[in-house]
Amino acid sequence: MINMIDNAMSQIREILTRSYKELAAEGVFTDSDELPMNVEIPADTGNGDFASSFALTAARTLHKAPRMIADAVAGRADLSGSYFNRIEVAGPGFINFFVDKSWYVDVLNGIEKEQDKYGSSNKGEGRKINVEFVSANPTGPMHIGNARGGVLGDTLANLLKKSGYDVSKEFYVNDAGNQVHKFAVSINGRYMQLIYGEDGFEFPEDCYQGDDIKELAQALFDEHGKKLLDMEEDARLELMADFGLKRNIPQMKTDLEKYRVTYDTWFLESTLHESGMVADTVQKLIDKGLTYEKDGALWLKTTELLVDKYTREGKTPEQIENLNLKDDVLRRSNGFYTYFAADIAYHRNKFERGFTKAINIWGADHFGHVARLQAALDGLGLDGSNKLVIVLMHLVNLVRDGEPVRMSKRSGKAIALRDLLDEISIDAARYFFNSRSAASAIDFDLDLAVKNDSDNPVYYIQYAYARINSLVNNVCSEEEKSNMDFVSVDTSMLTEETELNLIKCLARFPEVMNTAAEELDPSHINRYLLDVAGEFHRFYTANRIKGEEEALKNARLKMVDCTRIVLKCGMSILGLDLPERM
Repeated sequence: MINMIDNAMSQIREILTRSYKELAAEGVFTDSDELPMNVEIPADTGNGDFASSFALTAARTLHKAPRMIADAVAGRADLSGSYFNRIEVAGPGFINFFVDKSWYVDVLNGIEKEQDKYGSSNKGEGRKINVEFVSANPTGPMHIGNARGGVLGDTLANLLKKSGYDVSKEFYVNDAGNQVHKFAVSINGRYMQLIYGEDGFEFPEDCYQGDDIKELAQALFDEHGKKLLDMEEDARLELMADFGLKRNIPQMKTDLEKYRVTYDTWFLESTLHESGMVADTVQKLIDKGLTYEKDGALWLKTTELLVDKYTREGKTPEQIENLNLKDDVLRRSNGFYTYFAADIAYHRNKFERGFTKAINIWGADHFGHVARLQAALDGLGLDGSNKLVIVLMHLVNLVRDGEPVRMSKRSGKAIALRDLLDEISIDAARYFFNSRSAASAIDFDLDLAVKNDSDNPVYYIQYAYARINSLVNNVCSEEEKSNMDFVSVDTSMLTEETELNLIKCLARFPEVMNTAAEELDPSHINRYLLDVAGEFHRFYTANRIKGEEEALKNARLKMVDCTRIVLKCGMSILGLDLPERM
């Protein structure tokens, strides 16, 4: 896949290495194969399109002044056959390179040839990755924390697919354990109140308080009336849990599909218990000597496992001691397995399904759980410290008129996803929730999200895409569009500053994709698309296409079409609509 930024940097390294080696062979410098040929894009491109600090980093090894090294290497540099027409030395020893028009031409040619594959790579080499996200308890409506996790997970999965990984998106349904029992008790409480009145049955304070529980109880009563009073309590609670889950899980799927989030797998926690996977996993830990019994419960030697993990990672004994490590219960004294035991079994299951890496999107409140789970997997010989990657996601604060929005009309506790999507567009939700890295909290401005002007970044980007389509339709007839072969169009006459800045911006897309994939941070794409839209709008304001002579018109049309391709690629990863007109 084409990456013209990388191509240019590779050429610079080759030019500098060749120049340095020639000088070393003549005795000007000491010969070394360990000198880094650093290349970067300077903040001020007036100082060059690319720059190298090689002379500064080599000065200590070569025992020469950086400026002397830079002058010598730059003076010997041979630019023939490269993308560069000029080289200059600046400041204390920076070596600056200036690209010629062939580089700009090849950027646009490469985009036209690759089309929707532009920005893709084979870095993943087809390795299987599991991306698990949202995984909300099916005991109530999904809230805005789940909404952020949904777009982060979905966008990250799209990004990794483009980077050559075999990605599977997964939702882990917690349909077993204490929270489901609490869910059933909550429904039972509201059901009893429908029969005996609110004064006739006290609703437990520690149960789920939302209106969604009342709605489930009413639906249950409408279907069964008072018949459930005749059942044994355990059987009634089991029926109520099943009743609620069979309604809530499909509703979760519906809400997420509306949000343009779909999954390859909905994995039920209950299947781990039914298959014996949890019991077998705990037995493996027992067999490895990693457990002990205390007060009738079975405990994992978490402290021992974490000390081993942190020691391997380079922490000192003093640092480890300050962490106040504790062991974890795997099986309670009543014989029931804990959520932690099920979580270990679930991730063992992932790796046994052939995934080389598991990536989970979790709330930041799960921070303390990360190392414990990785260490438990290490204890099973599954290399959890390297194969399990947790992306911790921080809070979302909804703001309207400068004030925080706290309550949901449905749940009574947190803003529900379905409520949010009643107020703002799906595009706005997907863009804003991905606008910063997972490690950063987000202040989500509801007023900004519904604006139809350039203040709203979603509108600004989509308007650029729609404007390109309108521009092409205005300039070209249907016959001209169908017969246009942009690959063969000569763009060497594009020399205006707004044109060159736009092409440079388009060339950055593969690098942005690489960085976003390596950092597991798709918010890089949000910021990049804003840059592309900004450069395009500046070009459009300063230049015209219709009415120009044919060669220039076609060259600009090609550049504009390349902009359309890049915007489409980036917006598709973010899951945004591609409007033909606005």
